[in-house]
Amino acid sequence: MGRFDPRQILLENDQILVVYKPAGIAVQSGSVGAMDLEHQLLGYLAAKGRGREIPYLAVVHRLDQPVEGVLLFAKTKEAAASCSLQIKKGTMKKEYLAVVQPAPEKKEGLLTDFLLKDGRSNSSKAVKEGTPGAKKARLAYQVLEETEEGAALLKISLFTGRHHQIRVQLSHAGMPILGDRKYGSGGASAVGQTGREELLLCAWQLSFEDPSTGEMVTIKTEPKGRGFEKFRQVKE
Repeated sequence: MGRFDPRQILLENDQILVVYKPAGIAVQSGSVGAMDLEHQLLGYLAAKGRGREIPYLAVVHRLDQPVEGVLLFAKTKEAAASCSLQIKKGTMKKEYLAVVQPAPEKKEGLLTDFLLKDGRSNSSKAVKEGTPGAKKARLAYQVLEETEEGAALLKISLFTGRHHQIRVQLSHAGMPILGDRKYGSGGASAVGQTGREELLLCAWQLSFEDPSTGEMVTIKTEPKGRGFEKFRQVKE
């Protein structure tokens, strides 16, 4: 994963760069000797500009290393400010696809929890309201499809951006994401459902105001994880 593949670009103009992030690559600060996505993109932009100047690139939001999907970067300070304001106002909309097992009893719902991050273990957990350091987390889910084995494809709308939020909230609600060895139940058995060690969570759709035009745009991607293939609605 040393060099960025331009085929991962979903949208690019003079203000922003929207790309598909593969599962397994860090957005920033990858381990020593491993290239992260930010530096891959800086290399791509530098080559595109033929090294005339150091390119500007700001990370607008992040995805966990095992998560695939749509990721937005700003190419100017003005665009970075615009995107940050959209996040603050809640006008930037993020939707995810996840495969969970067991399937939830309710076909749709709103989950509200208070999450506490532990920096030492790089994990978060749901705690009681009022716990010092805990932050409110909200998401909505909808069951799109179920399998005979009891797994379900969920569409998730994210209203807050907490550390490992989707993974923690779904696990706390009794429907862990398949392949999630950190928050899943049993870890290896969950991975075994897909035949690969993969976290079946994808940042599927991102809607935001393009700083270059002022218009709302929606960018989608199709999950590449093999465990998504059994669901028809992924390709619709």
